[in-house]
Amino acid sequence: MAAAIRALLVAALTTAALFGTALGASYTVGAPAGSWDLRTNYTQWTSSIRFYTGDELRFQYPAATHNVVEVTKTAYDNCSSSSPIATFPSGNDVIPLAAVGTRYFICGLPGHCAGGMKIQVNVEWKVVRCRGRGARQRCRQTTPPASSAPQAGSEPVLALGLGAVVAGLMLFF
Repeated sequence: MAAAIRALLVAALTTAALFGTALGASYTVGAPAGSWDLRTNYTQWTSSIRFYTGDELRFQYPAATHNVVEVTKTAYDNCSSSSPIATFPSGNDVIPLAAVGTRYFICGLPGHCAGGMKIQVNVEWKVVRCRGRGARQRCRQTTPPASSAPQAGSEPVLALGLGAVVAGLMLFF
Protein backbone atom coordinates (compact mmCIF):
# COMPACT_ATOMS: atom_id res chain seq x y z
CA MET A 1 0.00 0.00 0.00
CA ALA A 2 2.77 2.45 0.94
CA ALA A 3 4.63 1.66 -2.29
CA ALA A 4 1.52 2.46 -4.33
CA ILE A 5 1.02 5.78 -2.55
CA ARG A 6 4.70 6.60 -2.97
CA ALA A 7 4.56 5.85 -6.71
CA LEU A 8 1.41 7.95 -7.08
CA LEU A 9 2.97 10.91 -5.25
CA VAL A 10 6.17 10.72 -7.31
CA ALA A 11 4.17 10.54 -10.55
CA ALA A 12 1.98 13.47 -9.53
CA LEU A 13 4.94 15.67 -8.56
CA THR A 14 6.87 14.80 -11.71
CA THR A 15 3.84 15.56 -13.89
CA ALA A 16 3.23 18.86 -12.10
CA ALA A 17 6.86 19.91 -12.47
CA LEU A 18 6.99 19.02 -16.17
CA PHE A 19 3.59 20.62 -16.80
CA GLY A 20 4.64 23.88 -15.13
CA THR A 21 7.93 24.01 -17.00
CA ALA A 22 6.29 23.35 -20.36
CA LEU A 23 3.82 26.19 -19.93
CA GLY A 24 6.32 28.88 -18.88
CA ALA A 25 7.93 31.04 -21.55
CA SER A 26 11.62 31.92 -21.72
CA TYR A 27 12.48 35.46 -22.85
CA THR A 28 15.99 36.47 -23.85
CA VAL A 29 16.18 40.10 -22.77
CA GLY A 30 16.41 42.38 -25.80
CA ALA A 31 15.93 39.62 -28.39
CA PRO A 32 15.65 39.33 -31.29
CA ALA A 33 17.25 42.66 -32.24
CA GLY A 34 19.42 43.19 -29.16
CA SER A 35 20.69 41.72 -25.91
CA TRP A 36 21.71 43.05 -22.47
CA ASP A 37 23.69 45.99 -23.84
CA LEU A 38 23.79 49.79 -24.08
CA ARG A 39 22.00 49.89 -27.46
CA THR A 40 18.67 48.16 -26.71
CA ASN A 41 15.55 50.12 -25.69
CA TYR A 42 14.19 47.93 -22.86
CA THR A 43 11.03 49.97 -22.32
CA GLN A 44 10.10 49.32 -25.93
CA TRP A 45 11.12 45.65 -25.66
CA THR A 46 8.91 44.98 -22.60
CA SER A 47 5.95 46.91 -24.03
CA SER A 48 5.03 44.05 -26.37
CA ILE A 49 5.38 41.21 -23.85
CA ARG A 50 3.11 40.02 -21.06
CA PHE A 51 5.10 38.23 -18.40
CA TYR A 52 3.41 35.53 -16.32
CA THR A 53 4.35 33.48 -13.27
CA GLY A 54 6.35 30.51 -14.50
CA ASP A 55 8.13 32.48 -17.22
CA GLU A 56 11.86 33.19 -17.08
CA LEU A 57 14.21 35.95 -18.20
CA ARG A 58 17.54 35.18 -19.87
CA PHE A 59 20.18 37.88 -19.69
CA GLN A 60 22.99 37.19 -22.17
CA TYR A 61 26.01 39.49 -22.29
CA PRO A 62 29.82 39.51 -22.09
CA ALA A 63 30.55 38.92 -18.39
CA ALA A 64 33.66 41.11 -18.54
CA THR A 65 31.66 44.18 -19.57
CA HIS A 66 28.23 43.91 -17.84
CA ASN A 67 26.28 42.27 -15.03
CA VAL A 68 22.67 42.07 -13.87
CA VAL A 69 21.59 43.45 -10.52
CA GLU A 70 18.07 43.07 -9.15
CA VAL A 71 17.13 46.14 -7.14
CA THR A 72 14.19 47.88 -5.47
CA LYS A 73 12.08 50.47 -7.30
CA THR A 74 13.89 53.33 -5.56
CA ALA A 75 17.29 51.91 -6.53
CA TYR A 76 16.01 51.38 -10.09
CA ASP A 77 14.81 55.00 -10.31
CA ASN A 78 18.17 56.23 -8.96
CA CYS A 79 20.33 53.71 -10.86
CA SER A 80 21.86 52.55 -7.59
CA SER A 81 23.31 49.08 -7.13
CA SER A 82 24.61 49.74 -3.61
CA SER A 83 21.98 47.53 -1.88
CA PRO A 84 21.12 44.79 -4.39
CA ILE A 85 18.42 42.19 -3.91
CA ALA A 86 20.56 39.83 -6.02
CA THR A 87 23.54 40.06 -8.37
CA PHE A 88 24.01 37.90 -11.47
CA PRO A 89 27.49 38.10 -13.08
CA SER A 90 27.73 35.03 -15.32
CA GLY A 91 26.88 36.45 -18.74
CA ASN A 92 24.15 33.85 -19.17
CA ASP A 93 21.79 34.44 -16.28
CA VAL A 94 18.38 32.76 -16.10
CA ILE A 95 15.95 34.36 -13.66
CA PRO A 96 12.62 32.64 -12.96
CA LEU A 97 9.55 34.85 -12.58
CA ALA A 98 7.83 32.86 -9.86
CA ALA A 99 5.70 35.50 -8.15
CA VAL A 100 3.26 38.21 -9.18
CA GLY A 101 4.61 41.75 -8.96
CA THR A 102 7.09 44.15 -10.48
CA ARG A 103 10.78 43.34 -10.60
CA TYR A 104 13.60 45.75 -11.41
CA PHE A 105 16.96 44.94 -13.00
CA ILE A 106 19.91 47.20 -13.84
CA CYS A 107 23.50 46.82 -14.98
CA GLY A 108 25.57 47.63 -11.91
CA LEU A 109 28.63 48.93 -13.74
CA PRO A 110 29.13 52.70 -13.44
CA GLY A 111 27.16 54.66 -16.05
CA HIS A 112 25.47 51.66 -17.66
CA CYS A 113 22.09 52.03 -15.92
CA ALA A 114 22.05 55.76 -16.64
CA GLY A 115 22.88 54.83 -20.25
CA GLY A 116 19.70 52.75 -20.48
CA MET A 117 20.63 49.32 -19.14
CA LYS A 118 17.62 48.95 -16.87
CA ILE A 119 14.48 46.92 -17.18
CA GLN A 120 11.19 46.82 -15.28
CA VAL A 121 9.22 43.57 -15.57
CA ASN A 122 5.57 43.34 -14.50
CA VAL A 123 4.67 39.72 -13.73
CA GLU A 124 1.01 38.70 -13.86
CA TRP A 125 -0.73 35.68 -12.38
CA LYS A 126 -1.09 32.76 -14.77
CA VAL A 127 -4.01 30.36 -14.60
CA VAL A 128 -3.96 27.14 -16.57
CA ARG A 129 -7.25 25.42 -17.27
CA CYS A 130 -7.31 21.89 -18.67
CA ARG A 131 -10.10 19.73 -20.08
CA GLY A 132 -10.05 16.08 -20.99
CA ARG A 133 -7.73 13.28 -19.92
CA GLY A 134 -4.55 11.71 -21.22
CA ALA A 135 -3.72 12.43 -24.86
CA ARG A 136 -7.03 14.28 -25.28
CA GLN A 137 -6.20 16.79 -22.56
CA ARG A 138 -6.24 20.39 -23.81
CA CYS A 139 -4.95 23.25 -21.68
CA ARG A 140 -5.08 27.00 -22.08
CA GLN A 141 -3.58 29.86 -20.17
CA THR A 142 -5.74 32.73 -18.97
CA THR A 143 -5.28 35.74 -16.78
CA PRO A 144 -7.91 36.03 -14.06
CA PRO A 145 -9.53 39.31 -13.09
CA ALA A 146 -7.46 41.23 -10.53
CA SER A 147 -9.92 40.31 -7.78
CA SER A 148 -9.24 36.56 -8.18
CA ALA A 149 -5.46 36.72 -8.43
CA PRO A 150 -3.54 35.73 -5.30
CA GLN A 151 -2.98 38.65 -2.98
CA ALA A 152 0.49 39.81 -2.02
CA GLY A 153 1.76 37.70 0.82
CA SER A 154 0.11 34.46 -0.34
CA GLU A 155 3.46 33.05 -1.51
CA PRO A 156 4.35 31.74 2.00
CA VAL A 157 1.12 29.71 1.99
CA LEU A 158 2.05 28.17 -1.36
CA ALA A 159 5.58 27.47 -0.13
CA LEU A 160 4.19 25.85 3.03
CA GLY A 161 1.95 23.58 0.93
CA LEU A 162 4.88 22.56 -1.26
CA GLY A 163 6.95 21.96 1.87
CA ALA A 164 4.25 19.67 3.25
CA VAL A 165 4.24 17.63 0.03
CA VAL A 166 8.02 17.30 0.09
CA ALA A 167 7.98 16.33 3.77
CA GLY A 168 5.33 13.70 3.00
CA LEU A 169 7.49 12.28 0.23
CA MET A 170 10.48 12.11 2.54
CA LEU A 171 8.48 9.97 4.95
CA PHE A 172 8.00 7.37 2.23
CA PHE A 173 11.65 7.21 1.17
